[in-house]
Amino acid sequence: MSQQEFRPRSFQILPPVVKNILIISGILFLAQVILEYKMNFRLENYLGLHYYSADYFKPYQFITYIFMHGNFMHIFFNMFAVWTFGSVLENVWGSKRFLIFYLITGMGAALTQYVVYYFEITPLMNSISEVHNGMTIGSFETFVNSIQFRGSLSYETSSAFNSFADKYNSLLPADPSGALLLAHNYLDQFKADYLNANVIVGASGSLFGLLLAFGMMFPNTYLNIYFFIPIKAKYFVILYGIIEIYSAISNNPQDNVAHFAHLGGMLFGFIMIMLWKKDRTHFY
Repeated sequence: MSQQEFRPRSFQILPPVVKNILIISGILFLAQVILEYKMNFRLENYLGLHYYSADYFKPYQFITYIFMHGNFMHIFFNMFAVWTFGSVLENVWGSKRFLIFYLITGMGAALTQYVVYYFEITPLMNSISEVHNGMTIGSFETFVNSIQFRGSLSYETSSAFNSFADKYNSLLPADPSGALLLAHNYLDQFKADYLNANVIVGASGSLFGLLLAFGMMFPNTYLNIYFFIPIKAKYFVILYGIIEIYSAISNNPQDNVAHFAHLGGMLFGFIMIMLWKKDRTHFY
């Protein structure tokens, strides 16, 4: 089959694996919304991917996180893109190979984000352990006033810290030992909350793998950005890759998108395609 354009002998608009990805993702998203609204139960705490040292971490989350999403726009655009590119690739590869590619790129994206998390989270965890093990009023207050600690506070942890600070400051003059015990307990809770708050959800890692695969297999096929700007698939992939690299390096604290996971999905997708290309009887 030519790599320049997509002309299959037969084409399913909604092939089985893509269809089931849409169904499973949709059901889980509805379950997220209903359970949180009705029961204040956050399904992403159990099916989203957490850091390995978090209380909520379970190994199966390396797969389940791919089918979870943060909000309606997140799932809508992800699933639209999975259908757009995934349907083509599943028709070309077959369902089994497509599913393998989808899951491995998703897990590869998670592993890439884990590496980033390690370098982001480990220094803070080490600092907490040092303060915790040699706790004094001075060392604790120096830590909570540090840029490292302040930069780690989210809206939720900021609220919890303010509540703790009020109790700590009122207790400190009369009972320094009690204030230190309160500080010990606060650090334990902060560490647990911080680790549990770092959760990855979404099919974006797999999606970026699909995007890369489409660009490699059909480089000269035209795509329409925002439905009216035509661009060849190979340039679209390169452009998106550059944007993701820039966004990842920028490390904007207001940006909660896992850009390194996107790049990881593309990397693992590239590796898989290069390996499959060695067996041309099965690649096209």
